[in-house]
Amino acid sequence: MSEVSDGVGGRRTTPPAPATKPKPPSRVRMSAAQRREQLIATGRQLFAERGFDATSIEEVAARAKVSKPVVYEHFGGKEGLYAVVVDREVRALLDRITTALTAGHPRELLEQAALALLGYIEEETSGFRVLVRESPLMSGTATFSSVMNDVAHQVEHILGAEFKSRGYDPKLAELYSQALVGMVALTGRWWLEVRKPRKETVAAHLVNLAWNGLSHLEAKPTLITSRRR
Repeated sequence: MSEVSDGVGGRRTTPPAPATKPKPPSRVRMSAAQRREQLIATGRQLFAERGFDATSIEEVAARAKVSKPVVYEHFGGKEGLYAVVVDREVRALLDRITTALTAGHPRELLEQAALALLGYIEEETSGFRVLVRESPLMSGTATFSSVMNDVAHQVEHILGAEFKSRGYDPKLAELYSQALVGMVALTGRWWLEVRKPRKETVAAHLVNLAWNGLSHLEAKPTLITSRRR
């Protein structure tokens, strides 16, 4: 406050000037590509948490802090958003597994496949939850089963060559590849919820069963790749 003369010998106090309110920070407007990525990430999380049927466009819009028309503009509806989310996860999982298959020895290939799947579950939990949930009818999207089938076909080629070199019937490679991949996939779904023991231990036991069979189980299996470190 300050004092000024009132013209008749007195002084009066003037009130302080009102404080200037700081302007709220202006929102940075997203580009169309950035907004699309935000909506995909939001949809991925909601589909993982609630599944396709229980997720609504209203929820996607609310969590992304946009209006419903924005979601429709980018994806045409919930089905379109779901298809994009699933397609990305399918490609990410398949790429991870196929990239991991670099060893020459069949046992190491099995180890690599198991570790790749478990690593995906550990690091991309929401994406894996989306894949293993039931897909909507007539969605036309790929599923976790279709990914595992793709992996099984790759394993089939590897096993076929190995069977032939060992004098086994290569026609049985398809059966064994489905059995091996199915075992790893179902164990992965179980491990998604329990998360113990650690993934390296789970992979070692999977390979132990697949490689040695129940009649030749090792008491304390370890991964070949771990022994070289």
